[in-house]
Amino acid sequence: MMSEKAMFGEGDFVVYPTHGVGKILGIETQEIAGHTLSVFVVHFDKDRMTLRVPLGKAKVSGLRRLSSRKEMDIALTKLKGRSKAKRTMWSRRAQEYEAKINSGDPASIAEVVRDLYRNVGQPEQSYSERQIYQAALDRLVREFAAVERIDESTATQRVEQMLNAA
Repeated sequence: MMSEKAMFGEGDFVVYPTHGVGKILGIETQEIAGHTLSVFVVHFDKDRMTLRVPLGKAKVSGLRRLSSRKEMDIALTKLKGRSKAKRTMWSRRAQEYEAKINSGDPASIAEVVRDLYRNVGQPEQSYSERQIYQAALDRLVREFAAVERIDESTATQRVEQMLNAA
């Protein structure tokens, strides 16, 4: 149990796969259905949401530290690659994109951003394409901003510059 507590400390930024970057507010002990449970209290500022993750389930749930700069650089180089959008039905691709976004892996999220990015001269996106693209971009930018210790608007500009350069 002590090693779980040492995993994250108060004030640490962490990534929860389905919600993105959050900040650990502390560790609480709660009484739930007669059992005493220690939980990480994670606050997601952007979503105005607080999540409580049991210490024992933190690793299984995918809660992790922010990516290292090296991992983030690898993810960002994926933005420069060519789009690998498959010619399968949109509903199947949409499911794959959602799964990649919810995996919490920055490299997978960067692939979604790259595949759904539309340059000025390209055809218009459907509503659902724009929604998924925006979700992936937001998730990638939040972690990039936290890793680089910059604000989200600067991070968004830098990501869009990389996409335009590709």
